[in-house]
Amino acid sequence: MNKHETPMLDQLESGEWPSFISGFKRLRDEHPEKRINEVANSLLGQLEHSYETRKGYWKGGTVSVFGYGGGIIPRFSEVGHAFPESKEFHTLRVQPPAGNFYTTSMLRQLADSWEKYGSGLQTFHGQTGNIMFIGTTTENTQHFFDEINEYGWDLGGAGPCVRTAMSCIGAARCEMSCAHEHKIHRLLVNNFTDDVHRPALPYKFKFKVSGCPNDCQNAIERADMAVIGTWRDDIQIDEAEVAAFIAKKGRQYVIDNVITRCPTSCMTLSDDDKLSVDNRNCVRCMHCLNVMPKALHPGKDHGVTILIGGKRTLKIGDLMGTVVVPFKKLETDEDYESLVELAEETIDFFAENALEHERTGEMIERIGLVNFLEGIGIDVDPNMVAEPRQCSYVRMDTWDEEAAKWFERKAEAG
Repeated sequence: MNKHETPMLDQLESGEWPSFISGFKRLRDEHPEKRINEVANSLLGQLEHSYETRKGYWKGGTVSVFGYGGGIIPRFSEVGHAFPESKEFHTLRVQPPAGNFYTTSMLRQLADSWEKYGSGLQTFHGQTGNIMFIGTTTENTQHFFDEINEYGWDLGGAGPCVRTAMSCIGAARCEMSCAHEHKIHRLLVNNFTDDVHRPALPYKFKFKVSGCPNDCQNAIERADMAVIGTWRDDIQIDEAEVAAFIAKKGRQYVIDNVITRCPTSCMTLSDDDKLSVDNRNCVRCMHCLNVMPKALHPGKDHGVTILIGGKRTLKIGDLMGTVVVPFKKLETDEDYESLVELAEETIDFFAENALEHERTGEMIERIGLVNFLEGIGIDVDPNMVAEPRQCSYVRMDTWDEEAAKWFERKAEAG
């Protein structure tokens, strides 16, 4: 094997941080399988060529496995004649388990299959949340999928479809969890499996589930439907732990880092160091709970908030999700079924009303939130918010027809 010279790529290894180029070189020089050595060498050669010419040479195409329309990102090289071992370098997206829970035996099994049929390059995890198996041929795409599918893995979404869902580690290891994240995740994925594998939407649609308002999945800004665990009763306060925290950090530290940093100023510390919370004004920002996790804890009346329309830059810029269900209990099978039904209504409406290459949030911006809510069968509620509160002034008269209806329903309910 004649190694390609890579003077420009070598410079990427000169800094103090680890370089992906070093990983490529280890595959080229140290991997026991000759085929992978040659693929890595060819890949380095093409990348060096791209740096020299300042051009990219990967183009798309169509590659799939039997019965699927998505899950694979085709990559064909336009300079394959010069770098033949990497002229086909397709990526397979594979769905991770809920909460990204793996055993070492699972990971070794996947790695062994990928070294048999692919380049050995993997990413945990892509922006959508998939395990990314990077670099294989059209022929080996089917072989690799057949093998991992036999022992339980499935392809994720690619193209205009329901994408791979993600959930945080949740109650398994996080004391802030307010929802059964992995159950929500699995119910949604299982229900929309066909929509993941067979792209038939105007554009992508993502589910992400975070067990508390810390939103470790960044669902609010990355998911078309974000499910966020929350609570609606009072924050739990452990006075003994508050006292211990003040004794350790000092009273001024609590004032500077907890009290004054509350966005709605709903926290007070009395002269005798008693911490109190005006829970009606708490916006669940989680700051105080993160600073004092032993002293403060989420309330016991758990549920979820559902937001629609978050996304990164596309046509009209970044969008945060808009609250469409301020609070929903998830205790019975019927509760979970209604959550899945809401997802179905949302995706059906999106499929019928969105323009091509338009995300859910952009569709809502175009047609209006009231029209969207009517389309998915949800009543307008003053607790629906598209952005954080900026002032404390709230009108309580019947200033809007929809708000008036809400006040009437509240009165009828007693």
